Amino acid sequence: MGICFGKCGGHGDSDDIDFRAGNVHAITSKESWNEKIAEANKDGKLVVANFSASWCGPCRMMAPVYAELSEKYPSLMFLAIDVDELMDFSSSWDIRATPTFFFLKDGQQLDKLVGANKPELENKLNMLIESSSQFSK
Repeated sequence: MGICFGKCGGHGDSDDIDFRAGNVHAITSKESWNEKIAEANKDGKLVVANFSASWCGPCRMMAPVYAELSEKYPSLMFLAIDVDELMDFSSSWDIRATPTFFFLKDGQQLDKLVGANKPELENKLNMLIESSSQFSK
């Protein structure tokens, strides 16, 4: 599992990776965050928010995994937030390391995962989907 606490692993090649591939929605402002959260709430979708950075090696490793999961789980809304582009917003979520994944329902945090751990990310997704489907019955 990898975690970045500062500008680790930066090689200046951040253009090589697309954090917005698959069904991932790029959040570029507080307004776009509010729009996507409102949309997810209206549609009853769980939200997965990935706070990452282009210079972070583990984040770069997880980007294609995150995009793949966004296609595998179309019933969820996947958001990507670049902590350097939205510093104040990211700070409001108390991001201390990247990547950090938040799992939200109706705008409320259900769970959190810090670090590039694909099996644990998928495990949390499955658990949340299962518990969400039990509540909606």
